[in-house]
Amino acid sequence: MTPDAARLAEIHAAAFDVAWDAEALRSLIDRPGALLEAEAEGFVLMQIAGDEAEVITLAVRPSARRRGHARGLMARASARAAGEGATRLFLEVAEDNVAARALYADLGFTEAGRRPRYYARPDGSRADALLLALNLTGALP
Repeated sequence: MTPDAARLAEIHAAAFDVAWDAEALRSLIDRPGALLEAEAEGFVLMQIAGDEAEVITLAVRPSARRRGHARGLMARASARAAGEGATRLFLEVAEDNVAARALYADLGFTEAGRRPRYYARPDGSRADALLLALNLTGALP
């Protein structure tokens, strides 16, 4: 099934201040190693290279948050990545994104690095990006 990039772009726009359009998402989905797990309320897009995978984006509609969608998407996509040979999963998250950081900590991710003042905010402030990592050799909680 070919993913509907326009629908994914609409979800991404609802989820983020700075969103990717359908063309950008289609370009990422069409790359070798791309792994997309999508449902009506959200999606996660990963990139697999060798034994490593990276979350490119995870987006859930604001109206559907705190209902387990992100957890389910991450669990399914992580299992698929592991099935394709990935042993470690990486992602970036803004330090001030408390809800996302709580989810990732609950899933077992640990801090592996930091990019100071990486994310620009609409008010002109900046937030650090945290690089998080997870071993895929065990199951997600």
